[in-house]
Amino acid sequence: MGNIKFYYGNEVPLEMHKVRIVQKLNLPPIEQRLEAIKEAGYNTFLLKNKDVFMDMLTDSGVNAMSDKQQAAMLEADDSYAGSSTFTKLENKIEEIFGKKYFLPAHQGRACENILSKTYVKQGSVVPMNYHFTTTKSHITVNGGRVEEVFKDEALTIVSDDLFKGNMDIARLRDVIETNGVENIPFVRMEAGTNLIGGQPHSLQNLHDVRKVCDEYGILLVLDASLLADNLHFIKTREEAYQDKSIREITREIADLCDIIYFSARKLGCARGGGICTNSEDVYMKMREYVTLYEGFLTYGGMSVREMEAMVVGLDETMDENMINQGPQFIAYMAEELQKKGVPVVTPPGGLGCHINAMEFVDHIPQTEYPAGALAAALYLVSGVRGMERGTMSEQRDEDGNETLSHMELVRLAMPRRVYTLSQVNYAIDRVAWLYENRKLIGGLKFVEEPSVLRFFFGKLTSTSDWQEELMAKFRADFGDSL
Repeated sequence: MGNIKFYYGNEVPLEMHKVRIVQKLNLPPIEQRLEAIKEAGYNTFLLKNKDVFMDMLTDSGVNAMSDKQQAAMLEADDSYAGSSTFTKLENKIEEIFGKKYFLPAHQGRACENILSKTYVKQGSVVPMNYHFTTTKSHITVNGGRVEEVFKDEALTIVSDDLFKGNMDIARLRDVIETNGVENIPFVRMEAGTNLIGGQPHSLQNLHDVRKVCDEYGILLVLDASLLADNLHFIKTREEAYQDKSIREITREIADLCDIIYFSARKLGCARGGGICTNSEDVYMKMREYVTLYEGFLTYGGMSVREMEAMVVGLDETMDENMINQGPQFIAYMAEELQKKGVPVVTPPGGLGCHINAMEFVDHIPQTEYPAGALAAALYLVSGVRGMERGTMSEQRDEDGNETLSHMELVRLAMPRRVYTLSQVNYAIDRVAWLYENRKLIGGLKFVEEPSVLRFFFGKLTSTSDWQEELMAKFRADFGDSL
């Protein structure tokens, strides 16, 4: 990675790419934004893209493709079976991860479905460094449950711990001993704990987890969807690996894991996913589910054009100047917000900048979804669409009671190579203004509440007319500005 310093002015992230294709953005006035968020049931997932200025909802499937990826899509072999495109992707997986067997799937949660159908049964317990929403749902729907074995520091919002995504090894042993080896189908590590701020795990911690899995004879599964960011953090934060290449670090990670699965909507900047392993037994157990749920074994529900793009995208992920841009922009945003007093998760992680809604709107109880309310309020005053990562993203317990989240976060995702620094500065300005006027924000309550993954398509309403007061304050301060 080139060390580029500015002689004059503040240090800012420098894009190591240029823009060659652009897409026009639209910023509707705040009155239209109010109607849009009401129509969406105060759920940013249900906003129409035409009403969104900066889409910071997710990095999934919205990362910018490179010119080489676009060109590769023209070479696709669209044979139903035995496509040479699949062979190309299979070979690239083996080259990078050292895994002989590859099962394609249409996205990451499809991989989770296949893994859970294969290994999870009634009474199963899956230890992990932190759960992800769809992962937990697939495990529970198959009769299992999740045991989170994160270390205490993971839930500390402001911290100098560089690897808050590490698994607590003592707790892992305790979970195995308490529940019995026979009830642990696998241990899952997530490369970049999505729900607690995109916090990475260290490579040393993965070695420690591997040692425990070997001791008890348990499979180690890695969710590598956010691997690109985690690779950057291992390279820059873990002293033992600062002289290692990204390819070397990737291969060491892969060699420690029995199964790797990923969403290519994140890793590789394409649209698809897959599972890879060196175990023929593991491969044979899972492959029938690919044909049953996804498609034939050589396309797995993916477009072959996307598979061609994935081959190139995985190669580009091995380029340090490609994978560092997201974390650098996120760090810049987090640091600028901190200067303005806005509470954010530190150290900055991957995926996006995470605002601490528990502190930002500390007057809103968790039962009124403070992170969801803050995300709706931010959209109203800026046209920026973020994502709630809090109690709305949890599921009610068997008795219908709320499962209060450990954290209430608004994630402002940073899709790779998409936004310019001036656009990021616009988002920072609006977040900071909203923080000064935070007491105007009120709570939300469900009016349509799905029983599973309610945050995706549930609808809410405001508990008061707070949105009207916030709009009036915006007009008073910004005049006729959009």
